[in-house]
Amino acid sequence: MNNLTKKLEEQIAFAQREILQMSDELYSQQKEIIKLKKEISILAKRFDEIQNSSETNLIMEDKKPPHY
Repeated sequence: MNNLTKKLEEQIAFAQREILQMSDELYSQQKEIIKLKKEISILAKRFDEIQNSSETNLIMEDKKPPHY
């Protein structure tokens, strides 16, 4: 086996490891995105329920927060 063939095989092995690591990271990020979308959906529903609730006597006014 000559030097060039050995170098190419090493580069291919390195590239395969990198692709596998990126694939694992992408899978992990996709799972996290799905989880965060579900949480956002739940929070949006709760927010809508609070806004539409007739039991709540919240008055939404355009006031500056106390720290201004």
